[in-house]
Amino acid sequence: MVSELRRTPFNSTTLIRLLAELTVADVADSKQSFAERLAHWLNWTDAISLSVALNGSTVKAPDGQSGAPSSASSAAKEFARVRTALANALAAKGAPAAAPDYAPYHHHYVSQQRAMEAGIGPLRAQVRSALADQSPASSRLAALDAVLDDVLREREHSLLSTVPLLLEKHFERLRKAHQETHADTQASDDAWLAIYCKDMQGVLLAELNLRLQPVEGLLEALGHESTRPQ
Repeated sequence: MVSELRRTPFNSTTLIRLLAELTVADVADSKQSFAERLAHWLNWTDAISLSVALNGSTVKAPDGQSGAPSSASSAAKEFARVRTALANALAAKGAPAAAPDYAPYHHHYVSQQRAMEAGIGPLRAQVRSALADQSPASSRLAALDAVLDDVLREREHSLLSTVPLLLEKHFERLRKAHQETHADTQASDDAWLAIYCKDMQGVLLAELNLRLQPVEGLLEALGHESTRPQ
């Protein structure tokens, strides 16, 4: 069961590809395996926690996480509800009105990231709790996910916090190209801002999908457990 816990290689995610296409991120294939890269992110106490999870520990829902989905079907419905709500919020809030500098756009992106964290964290804990109740094997997988969620949260936050900084490069490049194109006419065309806002929305949605990957993995495992012959 533990072998089913997998994750898309980071360099192949839609988020990374989009940032590369906007020429704001250098993407190079890693020569290390996932396990080798993970080892650089963990300290010895993290390694002990992972060992305990892999050797039969169980997991319970954290305090305040009652009302967890009790089946694969209800968990999938909750996942769809949260994802739809977050995606709709990304679209509904739109982007800031045309501004002379990047600051409002940076603030907008960071606020959207916080909303994603607030919505996905409880969802992941709920689906994990449902998985833990299925069997000893699924309980070990849930325990492993709990440990990974805890030890990698800071690393994930650090990496994703660079996205709005990378997008600033795209913003400045579009603005510079516009200024150079209209240097003689001094036109006030904001078409470049519309392009930037569309690109930013695409990156936000890609980040949402990336953040949801661990929950999708738990749902897949929960689905396998629900169809396993008793």
